[in-house]
Amino acid sequence: MTAESSSPGREVVGYARRVPALVIPSPGSPAQPRGTDVRAAPTWKDAPCPALVLDASGEVVDANPPARLMLARPQDGGALRVVVPSWLTAAHRGLVEGGVPPEGQAAAGEIGDRFFAAHPSPVAHGGVAWWLFDDTGRRRAEAALTSAREQAETRAMVSSTLLSSLNVPRCAEVAAQLAAEHLADAALLVLPPVGRRFAVTHALRGEPAVHSSLPLDPGEVPGLAEALQGFPPVPARWIDPHVLPGWVLPAGFTGPVGSVIVTPLPGHGVSAGALILLRSSAERAFSPDEEAFARLFAARAGAALSAARLYSEQSAITTTLMRELLPPTLGCLHGVDYAGHYRAASDHERIGGDFYDVHPGDDASQETFVVLGDVAGKGLDAAVLTGKIRNTLHALLPLASDHEQVLTLLNGALLTSRHTRFATLVLACVRREDDGRVRLRLTSAGHMPPLIVRTDGRVEEADTHGTLVGALPSITVRTAEDWLAPGETCLLYTDGITEARGGPLGDELFGEHRLRQALTECGGMPGEAIVERVQMLAAQWLGSGSHDDMATLAVGAPRAVPPTGADHGTDGSRGTA
Repeated sequence: MTAESSSPGREVVGYARRVPALVIPSPGSPAQPRGTDVRAAPTWKDAPCPALVLDASGEVVDANPPARLMLARPQDGGALRVVVPSWLTAAHRGLVEGGVPPEGQAAAGEIGDRFFAAHPSPVAHGGVAWWLFDDTGRRRAEAALTSAREQAETRAMVSSTLLSSLNVPRCAEVAAQLAAEHLADAALLVLPPVGRRFAVTHALRGEPAVHSSLPLDPGEVPGLAEALQGFPPVPARWIDPHVLPGWVLPAGFTGPVGSVIVTPLPGHGVSAGALILLRSSAERAFSPDEEAFARLFAARAGAALSAARLYSEQSAITTTLMRELLPPTLGCLHGVDYAGHYRAASDHERIGGDFYDVHPGDDASQETFVVLGDVAGKGLDAAVLTGKIRNTLHALLPLASDHEQVLTLLNGALLTSRHTRFATLVLACVRREDDGRVRLRLTSAGHMPPLIVRTDGRVEEADTHGTLVGALPSITVRTAEDWLAPGETCLLYTDGITEARGGPLGDELFGEHRLRQALTECGGMPGEAIVERVQMLAAQWLGSGSHDDMATLAVGAPRAVPPTGADHGTDGSRGTA
């Protein structure tokens, strides 16, 4: 048996062909001729499905008991008459006028609350027998399958769309718009309160979302207070739409509310808010399947909002902590020019193990304390230790004039910490004198000595040296005193500059000799230009190769005395890279 012949419609039509042909008795003839036994073989009337015969004009010639039971309607006088559905009448008329096609489904439609498929077969005298098969179950199954597929596609789309943003307001806007588009006529998303105000996002189908902050009372909406605390949702049939307060309805919502869903937005351990879905009275109420789908949507929206909120909180914490680690914007302070530049070891990082601080004195008569340092290692771990060193040095500012004492105390603090890293530093006390020169007191603790660029291009090395801090029980240092004439600059730098590996073959260090040669061309240049020049040459030498953190800090004596009140650019002024 082929697939075609095994279908229900083909089997019953084949059954009709095997029974005796339909015969309409003539007047006067016996309804049951002699010598016949109607029980010998089944007739078309014995078919389990409804069947009726229509003549060429569409009148009912006969109908089997299932068809009479389903289609008979009382007429005037109480008599029952088989009434043919309009869709079947139209199909029969088309067959008669266009010729009877091969057997197969020719029409389908509803009878009462059921759906039927009608299959024709020719009978004597030009009539047509219509076999009606209940197709309700298949239709409902197809509708349920289609709905499930659409919901799965919607869930996938919702998840990818919601997770595309880690901004809480944007995520709330997208969630409200998607809910209004796929679940209801309008949607309202309520986030947990900040103080006494709630962030609320309204969305109307086909319209942009609207954000607002309202001092609302969650108890005005049945189930909202519980949803904001993460409790299971209240069934939609329990919520009276007529008790909703005015702030729930978005501007432009037409007609009274006919059905409402209030469901929580589950987050990571805590509720991410609540979702309110509104459907107008002109539409049907939310079905149980739609309520279940709304809960699935809310779970995905809650996860996305929770992830966005967590990211925002972590980003705010990182920004706050980073603010104290980033290098400051330097400028002129107490008549002295300061310029700095930092490049982290990795392009995606902003902090590392190199740092510089500028701590101004109370006024121009007081020395400005300058620090440039390099912690062993790089990245976040090294940056943590730079923060500890910076805080310790800040606490030791009252002793800043005594470099050896400051370094001894810092060395003891590092030896007693859990860190096993060490650091090298250069300390400088800077003050501008009345004659325009700048007095420097420089101390190196295991670091390269500063280089002084004279106006004629000569490069001199400060006569200072010492042991690194955080490695040995005691330290020894030598402090040097130097003077800067107007137009001269003192450059402090880390080994990321001299140890930059690159060049023509990619394996040669930039070296101190190249740095000195570059500085001979910078005589008389301002400190900011010198810093940029050194960083540019080191970057060109590196090419695309890897490198260590690179920090440079220039202290310069300006050629002209800045006007009173011209100090700027150090915002309190310490910076760390």
